[in-house]
Amino acid sequence: MNNNMTAGNMGDKEVLGDLLSSQKFAASNYNTYAGECQCTALRDDFLKILNEEHLIQYELFTEMSTRGWYQVKNAPPNEITTVLNKFQGA
Repeated sequence: MNNNMTAGNMGDKEVLGDLLSSQKFAASNYNTYAGECQCTALRDDFLKILNEEHLIQYELFTEMSTRGWYQVKNAPPNEITTVLNKFQGA
């Protein structure tokens, strides 16, 4: 992909962002389907697809992060401690 944009076309950043949003939406739906499925075999299929969707999402996130288009801010240590204590029942 090139990084140029012409009128009416999306650049790499916009395309990858759109793909990442689509993957998040798909993963959310497969998660719901798996959680509400009564047929065990179908549930297992949904979970397999969900895992594949997460792998694709991670690849897109990594590509965007590498290019500096999706930056994640590190949490301060005190916030991490607060959350750990909350979920450890402390």
